[in-house]
Order: sequence, then C-alpha cells, then structure tokens
Amino acid sequence: MYYDLNLPVAAHEVTGASQSKKKGKQSQQYVFLLTPAQVASIEARVDLLVHLGYNVIAFNQTVNRKIDPKTHADILNTLLSQLKSRSGVLFLKRLTIVLDEGSESGFGLSSANTALLDPYDIIALVPTTTATFSSACLTHSLPSPLTAHIISLQLTSPRLPFHLKQTLVRTAIKNGAVFEINYVGALGESATSSSALGVSDTGPSAKRNWWASAREVVRVTKGKGIIVSGGALAVEDYRGPRDVQNLMCLLGLAQNFAHDASAVTPKSLLMRARKFSSATVPS
Repeated sequence: MYYDLNLPVAAHEVTGASQSKKKGKQSQQYVFLLTPAQVASIEARVDLLVHLGYNVIAFNQTVNRKIDPKTHADILNTLLSQLKSRSGVLFLKRLTIVLDEGSESGFGLSSANTALLDPYDIIALVPTTTATFSSACLTHSLPSPLTAHIISLQLTSPRLPFHLKQTLVRTAIKNGAVFEINYVGALGESATSSSALGVSDTGPSAKRNWWASAREVVRVTKGKGIIVSGGALAVEDYRGPRDVQNLMCLLGLAQNFAHDASAVTPKSLLMRARKFSSATVPS
C-alpha cells in the first residue's frame, strides 16, 4: 500500500458583488471554479498514480498566510464529485497553509474555524519564518482536533529561512507530526514552481538547493518521521514508489526508512488524523 499525500489542486477565483440584506450595501462573493480542462488534467494525474501503484491519494488545497472565513471555500468537495471512482483507491482531502510573517499573529487554526477545517482529512503547514516554524513544531503539532499533521518545507529555496533545530524537530515528531519531502523538487527544470509544494524555485540551482536541504532534513530527523510525496503538477514529473524509495536512499535514508516514508509513516499519520481509525485506513 503506497501513499501520495500531495496532489496539488488549484481553482480559478472569481469575485463578484452580491446584494447585502442591509439597504444600499453590497458584499463581495468569492467563487472558486475548476474548469473542465483542470478536471481532465487531475484525472490524468490520478490515472498515472494508480498505474504506478499508489492506493491512497490526497488532493491538496493551499491557502496563503491564514484561513479567512469570509473568503475560504472548500474546492475539493466540488472536485471529488466530478472525479470517477477507482476500485481499491482512497481519495483524501488535504488543506495546506503557507505561513509567512503575517501569519505570526495567527493563521486561523483555531476552534472558531472548526466548521471550515473539519471537512479536511489532513492539515499541513508550510512555515517560512523562524517564528512560524517554531509554532508549527511546538504548538500546532500537539494532539488536538485541530492538530497539524504535516510540516512541509520549501526545499528548493536558496537556503532554508530558519535552522532546523533538533529540539524543535524532535518535539514535533514526538507529538506525532511528520516532515514532508516533495520529490518534485529533485527534478529541477521539469518541475513546475509552487511554493505550496515545498518548491519555491525551479531550474538547476533549485535542484541543487533541494538536494542540500532534503539531506539536512534527513540528517536532523535521523530518518524518522518523514513522508515523501509527489507535489507534481505535470504527469511527466510523477515517479513510481520504487523510484522514489531509491531517491530517498540517495539522500542518506536507510532502505527501511525509505520504504516507510511512502508506505508506513503516511498510514501512521492517517491513524493520527482526527477522522480516521484503524478500521478506515487501508492495510
């Protein structure tokens, strides 16, 4: 049983004015649309992942800075209603929040937004500052109905924006969080840029950055508490589980840890996620 917990999904945002109940006032309405071409592209990526041997696929919706109840919309329900079902394949919904300086005062992962967050199976954070990395590791990895299950890093940046302090990393892993490595960053020029995927740049320099930063993640974690995901936007950037495991071994992971990163640790993550039990996670 192999897992890819990062199949990126982006929708077109359309804004328009709607009449408010209060006389003379209008409010802005935000609508997120998936075009037929986008749905067809996602179907093609899913078909390839299934062909490569993946059985559990998480569709990833990304928001920047914070969750805003006034503008947030769950685009994944609409998507899942349009996708054809695949026998023996489990689809999941993931929400990723990219944290920056503006997130340091709060980014909406609170009980006030439970109704918005509850439909998602997985919550991931992408910290980009020292403060948000510390918060992700120490506070938001603690077990709770609103816990963050995944901490993903922008590995293709010229350098990580913070030091991976072992005390913070160990605490996050002890709390049950995992650190995500998206292998799309290792593909260099063929990868499509997206900061939400742990990919903030492309090209030869980005590829070198990815190798250096990914090795640092492996070193600090000692190979434990790591998952590997795709994060690819194009079908040509996807790789099968065995190829991905070989790639992880090149980062310094022992063979058993490389296997765990795409088969065992993701399952443990789902067992920890608030809406799963041992009866609902594929074996």
